[in-house]
Amino acid sequence: MPAHAAVWPARLPAKISPPVTSLWMNLAISAMRHPDKVALVFMGRVWTYRDLMSSAEQLAGQLSRLGVQPGDRVVLDMQNCPQLVITHFAILRIDAVVVPVNPMNRAGELKHYITDPDTRVAVTTADLAPDLAQASEALPADQRLKHLLVTQFTDVFDPDAVGPEDLPDAWRPWLLPVRELPALASGEVHAWRDLMAQPAMPLPAPQAQTDDLAVLPYTSGTTGLPKGCMHTHGTIMHNAMASGLWGNGTPENVTLCVVPMFHITGMVSVMHTSILLGASLVIMPRWDRDVAGHLISKWRVTHWTNIPTMVIDLLGSPHMDRYDLTSLVYIGGGGAAMPEAVAQRLLDQFGLRYIEGYGLTETAAPSHTNPPDAPKKQCLGIPFMSVASRIVDPETLAELPMGESGEIVISGPQVFKGYWKRPEATEAAFFERDGLRFFRSGDMGRVDEEGYFFMTDRLKRMINASGFKVWPAEVEALMFRHPAIQEACIIATRDAYRGESVKAVVVLRQDHKDKVTAQDIIDWCRENMAVYKMPRALSFVDALPKSGSGKVMWRALQEAEMAATDTQAPTAANP
Repeated sequence: MPAHAAVWPARLPAKISPPVTSLWMNLAISAMRHPDKVALVFMGRVWTYRDLMSSAEQLAGQLSRLGVQPGDRVVLDMQNCPQLVITHFAILRIDAVVVPVNPMNRAGELKHYITDPDTRVAVTTADLAPDLAQASEALPADQRLKHLLVTQFTDVFDPDAVGPEDLPDAWRPWLLPVRELPALASGEVHAWRDLMAQPAMPLPAPQAQTDDLAVLPYTSGTTGLPKGCMHTHGTIMHNAMASGLWGNGTPENVTLCVVPMFHITGMVSVMHTSILLGASLVIMPRWDRDVAGHLISKWRVTHWTNIPTMVIDLLGSPHMDRYDLTSLVYIGGGGAAMPEAVAQRLLDQFGLRYIEGYGLTETAAPSHTNPPDAPKKQCLGIPFMSVASRIVDPETLAELPMGESGEIVISGPQVFKGYWKRPEATEAAFFERDGLRFFRSGDMGRVDEEGYFFMTDRLKRMINASGFKVWPAEVEALMFRHPAIQEACIIATRDAYRGESVKAVVVLRQDHKDKVTAQDIIDWCRENMAVYKMPRALSFVDALPKSGSGKVMWRALQEAEMAATDTQAPTAANP
């Protein structure tokens, strides 16, 4: 019996038998059960489940007319919006494969997402279409897109009917303009509005099985080009169902969808889980703390999966007294540890326990999460439903005893089938043990006596200061205790004496700016952590760089630091 059995939620089985039907059937069944129930909310407009299914089938027919066949890969490059959900399920309706792309990618990066999955059809929004068109035109003729489907944000809502609480001024320059469609020299560009007005195309019954490829999300890794993670209907279905069960999900859920749906967490634990349940999705295209506070209050949001930085930002809003968060019954997320002080404020002020979890693109989001009734702070949680997990020596793969730091490895039905066109990378990512196939996460962690897992850091993200190993995540967690610090990222800096030293990149709270110095914080760190862990250099920034999924891009900061000359003047003197 695993150590975490004692804290396993009594109401839940340790393993589940998810449906063997395709992901499309989740929408079809919810539409049959709840045709008039709210499925999507965006800019004040509501789509029922009947509307959503009808739109997805209409687009599926047009994709089929353009030549998309079962098994074909279709690029989906959008920020959160109803068209993303419609397109995602339209692709699944004709048994094709969704290739979700980060909308922050530019033309030079997008070429890989056309050539690697051998895609000839892409669907995007008008603000992103020029980059996709440019990427396609830069490729050899036989690798270019044949069809580019482009939607305007205003295809789905009336901007004159939207108030500033839903549509802040900062969003208007990219969300409202109706842009001209780009041209493809060797392909066709289609307007979404025109396709949706075409006569409906007859569609054969969906044939996809549980082991058929459904989604091909890409993961960047530490080196080389991004790799496609082969997820089947079955791998995604497992975590869609398990996420709903873990969060006490019902059709009455109202979920705030602000984590990006191109990302595995937003796609599986938010979108697919909600559609499976027949719940309602309140969609935000980008993060804005005051829009989030307004939407939670107006739509009586019950469930909110997020990145901890979003919660920190919302709680820091000067307008917090206007917002009513009493409808929330579940709040949680991952991507970074939730600072203990912030988690305690959620509990004290709103009665909410922040449920931290852990997962990767390769594991269809959660592989670990905290029990809702027994969470631990700054903890990955316990192995998720149907999951076996171990801590192993990253060199020998021998299992390590409780408390020792090693690589987290994962086995379960939600684990991807391998990397697209990368057999060597696939082989290196897996090993067999006790009759199970374990995926090597590349993350370092430890497990305590109750079976809870804790992150120590990425294998590649370790600072060696005079032989002492410093794990940045641990230092960051300690620095969050300083009352002036809103966010912090720890990186390595060159040190002629130690080899490497610790540097902190810090965002100060608004009410502490101009009140503390870098040396003040370094002195505080000396008093509150082991001397080898403390930052010996510190810089202030207005904001940390974040990915489209809201995670701090520590690697970008690290690369910039290492690219800087060794003679660059330090922000604070080495103590």
